[in-house]
Amino acid sequence: MKIRYSYWKDGKKKALTMSYDDGRTFDLRLIEIFNKNGIRGSFHLNAAKIGQERYVSAEDVRTKYVGHEVSAHGFTHPFLERLPREEVVYEMMEDRKNLEAICGYPVRGMSYPFGTYNETLQRLLPELGIRYARTTHATRDFLLPENFLEWNPTCKHTDPALFSLLERFKTYKYGLSLFYVWGHSFEFDNDNNWDVIERFSAEAGGLDDVWYATNIEIVDYMTALRALHFSADRTMVLNPTATDVWIEVNDAVTRIPAGQLVKF
Repeated sequence: MKIRYSYWKDGKKKALTMSYDDGRTFDLRLIEIFNKNGIRGSFHLNAAKIGQERYVSAEDVRTKYVGHEVSAHGFTHPFLERLPREEVVYEMMEDRKNLEAICGYPVRGMSYPFGTYNETLQRLLPELGIRYARTTHATRDFLLPENFLEWNPTCKHTDPALFSLLERFKTYKYGLSLFYVWGHSFEFDNDNNWDVIERFSAEAGGLDDVWYATNIEIVDYMTALRALHFSADRTMVLNPTATDVWIEVNDAVTRIPAGQLVKF
């Protein structure tokens, strides 16, 4: 029995996700660009700043971010690794509680404020309901992280290699691949280069072999893929999760439905 774990949702070989921080009003223009091109992503917000001048409102979060993920970024955007444990708990739980009251679902991911963190913070985050945390360290590759609490993106949208990476991604053929771009929407306005993300979204969107996902969807899919239970002789597999996954069995792409046993 030949089994390979090299497929995303719907049997696609590649995935693309975007990640933007701080919740400035420029997110709204960025979301329009993403929606036009079928691109999806995660927006990491500081709940204490919602409704302030130049930041999105609660109504924006409730209505404009639909189809994307609302994620945490610390209640007040502090250096989390410098805080006492109880202050980290406050920052993350207040951010989650306030964001969840607006968006209407559990907030389970985050990006590190200022991109800074340490091992102590990483160990604490799962206790606070956080499943992933994005860093600011570019890998310039399409590999998945060993640890989703230290999730290094492919690149920032300001990377001079952005479009060359996209061209390489389009022809990439090595197992599960993920193109992960991050940034701040206000940078497009500051740098007067909205054309960069408009061009990127137009060229990266609408590809038949790409799954366009939020950050948490990537995490949930990989969690489900890793949770598969095979029989000892590998003639059947149980998917105990609520997420469908796709694997290759004897050169054929096979869907393993959520909560079901599949025999080969």
